[in-house]
Amino acid sequence: MSAPAVVLVGPPGSGKTTVGTLLAERLGVTLRDTDADVEAEAGKPIPEIFLDDGEPAFRALEAAAVRRAVAEHDGVLSLGGGAVHDPETRALLAGLPVVFLDVALAEAVRRVGLDVPRPLLAINPRQRWRALMEERRPWYTEVARAVVETAERTPDEVATAVIDALEHHPA
Repeated sequence: MSAPAVVLVGPPGSGKTTVGTLLAERLGVTLRDTDADVEAEAGKPIPEIFLDDGEPAFRALEAAAVRRAVAEHDGVLSLGGGAVHDPETRALLAGLPVVFLDVALAEAVRRVGLDVPRPLLAINPRQRWRALMEERRPWYTEVARAVVETAERTPDEVATAVIDALEHHPA
């Protein structure tokens, strides 16, 4: 059975996709993003899944995508920001090289922008992001082997910090 080399978790705007791409290049592996898997499975973008089918349908697709990716992918795995909401997903991540990319609100807003379609951030994005982080932070830290602060770091510096963190926190 293979397991991901690195699993990245964190809120929208933390840099999971950007940093994941750099990590995959450095480690000589591929990046798999479970949000992209969900969109491929559903045949439509995540905002449309939320609108057409509702958040519970999206969360079910997301949990299934994470299960498949953890079982099949041996490269860098980037999880959607809310994937840790599911207790079965958190249990599945136990023992894996999970890194929580932590980011401050102001930085996340700058990175994400407020015009990007993100269903859970559609109304009052700053307040909603803060509320999501209050809810999810304990789950991110529960599943993480290491926490990497992204504030005032370039994506390349964050990728280096992820590799260093995993070397200092082996399984």
